[in-house]
Amino acid sequence: MFSMIRLMKTVITLPVSKPIGMACLGLLVFGQALAQNDQPLQENWAPSEWGADDKAGAVNRTTPEMVMRAAKLVRKGKVATLGKIYQSDMPLFGARSWQLTIPGLPTYEPMGEQQAVGNDEFLSSEIGQVGTQFDGPGHIGVRTSKGDFFYNGRYLEDPDVSASGLGPLGVEHVAQVGFVCRGVLLDAVAYRGGRLPVPTRRSNDPGIVTPADIEAMIARQGIDPIGEGDCVFLYTGHGDIWHPSKWDTFDAAEKQRRITEFNAGGPGFGLSACEYLASRKIILWGGDSASTEAVAADFGGETAQPFECHIKLMTRSGIWNIENLDLSQLVRDKAYEFLFAWSPLKLKGATGSPANPVAIY
Repeated sequence: MFSMIRLMKTVITLPVSKPIGMACLGLLVFGQALAQNDQPLQENWAPSEWGADDKAGAVNRTTPEMVMRAAKLVRKGKVATLGKIYQSDMPLFGARSWQLTIPGLPTYEPMGEQQAVGNDEFLSSEIGQVGTQFDGPGHIGVRTSKGDFFYNGRYLEDPDVSASGLGPLGVEHVAQVGFVCRGVLLDAVAYRGGRLPVPTRRSNDPGIVTPADIEAMIARQGIDPIGEGDCVFLYTGHGDIWHPSKWDTFDAAEKQRRITEFNAGGPGFGLSACEYLASRKIILWGGDSASTEAVAADFGGETAQPFECHIKLMTRSGIWNIENLDLSQLVRDKAYEFLFAWSPLKLKGATGSPANPVAIY
């Protein structure tokens, strides 16, 4: 993955640890600041509809009545776990890494007459932004004339935000509430007749999902329209490149080929679809790709701007995102609506969280 550094009239590309679909890519100008984006200020993105003190976002929409309605979707008692396995050779982006070590093997020598032994592990990793991952309030923001703007008008320059933790933007504030909702699966592969491609153009691209596509999938699947408090998940087939069950059967060369393909952009929701989802007052969006939204080779999607869905749904509306989901069981069973239950880990000050949500149907 690359960001671009503009120096005088020369454009230089350098590898960075911020990947397609996973983080904002920046333009830096030596000797002068880039033009800022004051849209959050001009359009009054803060305070949020839940007040100036809110730190959790759209999950606040959840009511006991919504939870009870979602529970009625459990008809067969089947359970699907939606997280992928975390391992060192999974697709990773830029300089991100994941390395688990069992020290000692066993870590603890035999104890007592029963000669009990035991193990611990050390984990070296970016906790919230590898594998199946949840993007929380501190993950994506916008550089404005007042500073780096994040959800509900908080700035990286605020005194309670630091490199040791994001304070009011920490994922633990969302985790305190958690997600229990009606889950909605949108099977774009069945709708399109095959795996969606990485987008190559701004409009009429089969890799970009539009509001019309969403409504057509809902009608095709025979379920109720998306409504307030729902959690919506998009299956594009892109996640099958990082195959949920066959990954360990591939040799190193095949894994590397697939990692390169997986990281080279991805299909997903276009900006118009994300604005549609926001209008339906959902509380969570996710998918089987690394970004959930459509990301072309130039980092744009339905527009030329990178990661506009992340900004418009998360930074503006507090509607958080789960990426790299394993939706294969739900697709096989045609489980288009289900009880979804999950909460991020309570990692104080973190940008996000590992994820292994549960769908019950």
